[in-house]
Amino acid sequence: MDKKPQHSGSGRPAFNGSPRPQGGSGAPRPQGAAGSRPAGTGAPRPGGYQGSRPGGFSGPRPAGAGRPGGGPRMQGPRMPRKEEPYAINERIRAKEVRVVGDNVENGVYSIQEALKMADELELDLIEISPTAQPPVCKILDYSKFLYQQKKRLKEQKAKATKVVVKEIRFGPQTDDHDYNFKLKHAQSFLQEGSKVKAYVFFKGRSILFKEQGEVLLLRFANDLEELGKVEQMPVLEGKRMIIMISPKKKPTA
Repeated sequence: MDKKPQHSGSGRPAFNGSPRPQGGSGAPRPQGAAGSRPAGTGAPRPGGYQGSRPGGFSGPRPAGAGRPGGGPRMQGPRMPRKEEPYAINERIRAKEVRVVGDNVENGVYSIQEALKMADELELDLIEISPTAQPPVCKILDYSKFLYQQKKRLKEQKAKATKVVVKEIRFGPQTDDHDYNFKLKHAQSFLQEGSKVKAYVFFKGRSILFKEQGEVLLLRFANDLEELGKVEQMPVLEGKRMIIMISPKKKPTA
């Protein structure tokens, strides 16, 4: 039997662990050799990027690269611009307007005449009542006008008092001691400006005494006559008979 020849150092090179290039045999093709693919040509690279990048990075471009700040691109629709609360100057669509105010002669003018008046005073024509016939306008500085409107609204909110309602509960057979105790509480509530919601709660068969509960509430309102007025007469709502008493306004000096 013939023995296979043993290879010495010549002939096929020994496998050294490096992968053999596909598409042929022999030693790896050196860079720049004939037939090699030049950088930036041929099939596209993964991520859609063509050509080389600094640092050898060949992946997709990171988010925000190339934009000021490097932040992500804003997504979604833009916020709509806030509309002005009043129509001014050329935005007024009426052909005629009624001009009022202290700095002009009040009357009805064509929109061209009103705009000319505002321009001569170096002010704005502001439509303050668009539903009137013809619409009512004032000639003022628009920014100053908005500031005054905002200030007036803030003052109105400050003057508006919050209504506080205090509840007082009775039983259909409340004794005099308990009644007087709750009457004093109601008097203090009305003096501080709160409304009083008094009700009689009927539990079980006590609903048979609803006339007695109505008499109790009317007596309660009568005892508070000097401090409050009846806003709602006794009315039965489910298992409760309710009366509403609001404080009387203090006489102004």
